[in-house]
This record gives sequence, C-alpha cells and structure tokens, in this order.
Amino acid sequence: MTDWTGVLSLDLEDRKGKTVAKNVFFQGAFKVMRPVYHDDSGQVCYYLLNPGGGYLDGDRYSMKITADEGAKATLTTQSATKVYKTPKDHAYQETEIILKKGSYVEFLPDPLIAYENARYQQKNIIRMESGATFLYTDILTPGWSPSGERFTYDTIQLINEIYLDEKLAVFDHIKLTPAKQKMSGLGFMEGFTHLGSMIVVGEQTNNGLLDRLYERIEANESNMKFGLSKLAVPGFSIRVLANSTQVIERTFAECHRLISEEWFGLTPNSLRKY
Repeated sequence: MTDWTGVLSLDLEDRKGKTVAKNVFFQGAFKVMRPVYHDDSGQVCYYLLNPGGGYLDGDRYSMKITADEGAKATLTTQSATKVYKTPKDHAYQETEIILKKGSYVEFLPDPLIAYENARYQQKNIIRMESGATFLYTDILTPGWSPSGERFTYDTIQLINEIYLDEKLAVFDHIKLTPAKQKMSGLGFMEGFTHLGSMIVVGEQTNNGLLDRLYERIEANESNMKFGLSKLAVPGFSIRVLANSTQVIERTFAECHRLISEEWFGLTPNSLRKY
C-alpha cells in the first residue's frame, strides 16, 4: 500500500534531559504541529493534525514514530478523528511506534467518531525494547445520523500489535459491524454507546498498582462498566463501556494520573483543545 493520503514520520531523541526531534517529515493530509513542553520534565508533546477535517472514502494514512533511548513523548490529536461515509472503499490508518530502551511514549488520540455508512480500519504496530514504557488509549463514538439511530456506521476495526524484544506480546482486535452484530447484546456494547480502551506496557507494573487502579475507577465513576486485565508481559489493559465520551475520558485521566505520579513523579497536564 503506497498511495498514501497523508504520511508522517517523527524521530525523537534525548538531548541533555530534553526530548527533541532529530527528524520530522510529513506530506499530504497529515501534519505535526510544533513541539510543546508542558513542564520542565523534558517530556515533549506533539499534536497531530489532519487539515482535511475528516477521513473520507479510500483515504490512507501512515505514521511512524521512533523514540530513542531516554526519549519521552506524548502524542495526541488536535481534535476527534471523524470518519464519514465510505461508499466505495474503507478509510485506513497505519501507525508504527518504535521504543528503545528507557524511552516512554504516550499515544492519546481524541475519540474516533464514525458516521453513517462509515468503514474504518486502524492498525497500530508497537515495537518495544525491554525497559521501554508505552501507554495508549482510544475511544469509539457513534456519530450523528439523520435517522437518529445509534449505530449507523458500517464497520470499525482496530488492531493493536505490541512486540517486546521482537516477540509478539499483545494482540488486541476490536471489530464492530452493527448490521451483523446485536450491538446492545452481551459481549458487544451491552446497552452502552461508547467504548474505551487503555493498554499500558511497563516493567513497573505490579499487583498493587492494578488494585489501586481498580479502586480509583470504581470510586470515581458510575453508569458504566469496566474491566481491568493483567497482560502476559508487565502491563495491563482496561475496557470501558459508557454512554458519553466524558465518562471514559475522566476514567482514563484518573488512571493516567496515577501511573504518571507513581512511575515518573509527574502530574499529567491537560491535553484538552477546547
């Protein structure tokens, strides 16, 4: 697949305690904004931008991020990813993130909104060395439709592959096809409309952290369902079902805060763009 609608490449390195870009390249309908440093920790934040305003029929996007040893970065989008109707061919995004030993990358995109008759496929490939830390979240939201129905998109498919020292450590696959699935039923959305996922891989993970995460989620939110699972490698995943984006965002923000404070002695800054 070479006919990309947008391409972005970003190579990061640590320079005397500050993460900077040693290579930046983008073209087409994909851009990266200037680096932002929210505090004096040296961790950089980059906002990814689709100037087209949304993903359309047959769009293809490719992103590759490399974090060298000791580099620390937050990647987020400027706004929600909007996928409009795709009558001829699905929209597709492929992301590869490479983390060297001692690096830390947070990939925290805004929600994915799939509108009526949208078909979207996303694949994230994460390649980590031992000693690296990775944190990822996503939120799936049904878009407005003229009929007022909740699930009018055709297909949403999200694939996450995480390799640790070149061995597949985590495979996460979500595929929602409302026309073929009973979306309100057990094992699918169970009466909810929004789905959130958090995946964290880090050697600092222990059972005590998982207990504190569970207690914090349970104490702070109602009107939702969630599950927390320990991974086969040091790390965990969280799934949240809710009826609003804000409930999931607050849940993930609490988890993110706990991890950042315990692992790095930092309090995360707000990434809200509005």
